[in-house]
Amino acid sequence: MGVRKRGFDPEFQAGAVRIVRETGKPVAQVARDLGINEYTLHNWVRLDREHNGEAGGQTGGGALSGSDRQELAGLRRLKAEMAG
Repeated sequence: MGVRKRGFDPEFQAGAVRIVRETGKPVAQVARDLGINEYTLHNWVRLDREHNGEAGGQTGGGALSGSDRQELAGLRRLKAEMAG
């Protein structure tokens, strides 16, 4: 007998992703609260970020956007100037 995948409707998926995004709670905690596998929720969050054009697509981090890279470079220059 094979393993049957649990199906989730799009509204449930969107709601779960919204909880992660709006509360800032860890994916693992939200998944536990909802009774779903944390890797499933992690994938939904990643896909949502990719769909919305957010860099990285990883929960809690990822690649910087162009403006973020420019700001970081400027802060590093300022730090270097202040140090010496």
